[in-house]
Amino acid sequence: MPHPQPSLRRELTLTNGTAIVVANMIGAGIFGTTGFLAGDLGKPSLVLGIWLAGALVALAGCLCYAELAINLPRSGGEYVYLREAWGPAWGFLSGWISFFAGFAAPIAASALLFSEYLAHFFPALSPRSPAGMLSTSSRWIHTGNGHLLAVGVVAVFAVTNILGVRFAGKIQNVLTGLKVGVLGAFLVLAFLMGKGSVAHFSAEAVRTSHHSLGGQCAVSLVFVMFAYSGWNAATYVAEEMKSPERTLPASLVAGTLIVAVFYLALNAAFIYAMPLEAMKGIERIGGAAAEALFGGKGGDFFSGVMSVGLLSTVSAMVIVGPRVYYAMAQDGCFFRGAARVHPRWRTPIQAILWQSAATAVMILTGSFESLLYYIGFALVLFAALAVAGMVRLRNRPAWKRLGAVSWGYPVAPAVFIGASVWMLCYTMALRPKESFLGLLTMAGGALVYRWFFRRRAGA
Repeated sequence: MPHPQPSLRRELTLTNGTAIVVANMIGAGIFGTTGFLAGDLGKPSLVLGIWLAGALVALAGCLCYAELAINLPRSGGEYVYLREAWGPAWGFLSGWISFFAGFAAPIAASALLFSEYLAHFFPALSPRSPAGMLSTSSRWIHTGNGHLLAVGVVAVFAVTNILGVRFAGKIQNVLTGLKVGVLGAFLVLAFLMGKGSVAHFSAEAVRTSHHSLGGQCAVSLVFVMFAYSGWNAATYVAEEMKSPERTLPASLVAGTLIVAVFYLALNAAFIYAMPLEAMKGIERIGGAAAEALFGGKGGDFFSGVMSVGLLSTVSAMVIVGPRVYYAMAQDGCFFRGAARVHPRWRTPIQAILWQSAATAVMILTGSFESLLYYIGFALVLFAALAVAGMVRLRNRPAWKRLGAVSWGYPVAPAVFIGASVWMLCYTMALRPKESFLGLLTMAGGALVYRWFFRRRAGA
């Protein structure tokens, strides 16, 4: 008689769920995108305004996801929601996109930026430094010291996650607490003791973008939404949360609000530290702002701690991502091995290993900026489909309606879907290469589904 398949344990609390949301959100986006926004937008008011707009869009999506979560409290996030609303084919595609653009690419971007921050102390670790490059026969593969360090970081967290979600959750709480605490200290000290200037808030920069301001705002919002991506993170570990009907919505809303306040305050601190003209094109914007505010030693300290903050982001996404493929495989909508749970550690070991391997490939073949556009395009599209699915599912007789969504309905879904359509249209027009890669990933997923999973998923 075969032994029953071990299941996931419900061990994550409200604190764990909120920490996962915060850790997924505060990472490569806030630590590495404002320098690009400075050149693209050229005005401090527009830079701050685009982060505020992103917060409102993320909160609208968060409320819709919270309603989905209390009705469908399963691990898997968008996969579960799109499967329920639009059918198994769309559920598979959402999981397929999550594998590449939702987790592997963001983990790769965060790990690469971690190497960039450490390069402040060890320049050869910069992914852009030719001094750290190893010889390779292909110009498509990057084998520098920074790239290899990034791969090593992912491997460490993969092993940690395999050893058990409770252990990984404890590490996640510590890293997230450290990140939030130090960023809070940075904000307080920036305005009390930092060598900044309020004049920077009225100092404009020469725009580096040749696109119209309206179109560029839409594309820049994709950058910002990448930074806010993670507001839905707790939905991916629903089956491992205690009382998910109560803790999931609370985790989503609390984490999103905490991060929105941090993002606006951090960008104000960056502008207070440096005029936009000086920050144009800087990836390591947090470290550069710390140096401008506190001098060499203060900059060293905060650069080091911000690099640790990026480790928190890598850790959180390594925890969350494999649960999507686990849920898909359980439904016969992904390779069966992804549903395999280790009998001792009770973690989806094959899903963790597959995601880590895909992340390593992206680290060795991609760049930070190209990954951001690729991620943003794909994630915005499928998050909009999930929110549209909530509108469709709301008509079910037994559907539990969240009060915050019902108030002013359909404002929340309309804001999210409308902003998503605006971003997608302009991204396809102004960043066709990254948009094409996103659509190509979808097309590949559709073919894989048709050839391998259509009959098994019951479509």
